[in-house]
Amino acid sequence: MVFGLFRRRTRPSEYALYGAIVAQARQPAFYAALSVPDTVDGRFDMMILHAVLLFRRLQGEGKEAAATSQAVFDLFFRDMDASLREMGISDNRVPKKVRKMAEAFYGRAAAYGEALDSGNAQDLAAAIGRNIFTEAANPPACDKLALYMMDAVKTLADLPLDDIMTAKLAWPDVPSLEGTPNHD
Repeated sequence: MVFGLFRRRTRPSEYALYGAIVAQARQPAFYAALSVPDTVDGRFDMMILHAVLLFRRLQGEGKEAAATSQAVFDLFFRDMDASLREMGISDNRVPKKVRKMAEAFYGRAAAYGEALDSGNAQDLAAAIGRNIFTEAANPPACDKLALYMMDAVKTLADLPLDDIMTAKLAWPDVPSLEGTPNHD
């Protein structure tokens, strides 16, 4: 109880940032227009994708941005813990599941980060295919989602840090597969 007095409290803007990630990850167009699997795993992957984009933007922006980034990350995993419990996962299994989710997060963050750093849309699309479209390959959707991520990096980079810190995020429009040739 006493130790909780010295812990940093989550700010409303951090809840709002997490809410912005969740809201964007739940955009119906990802699931309808890009065929992202509308499953627990598919939605989790879309949340990771958007969290990675936000955390990349906040990287190197100072102590307050780092603390905000950490707080949003912590909210993300507290929410995942609560969701697992709501789904009926036993108390004994929740920590193991959350650990696996954290490993998935870090693995995807590394794969997406490398591709984004290099500016290589093909590598990014391949990482997306391995992580999001695991059941059925969907090269056009992988390509479109990779371009969306690259556009989101630019969009977030153009936003003033103060806007981001107060959860005034802008995301690019979700692309469509219309007009994309079928690669089957």
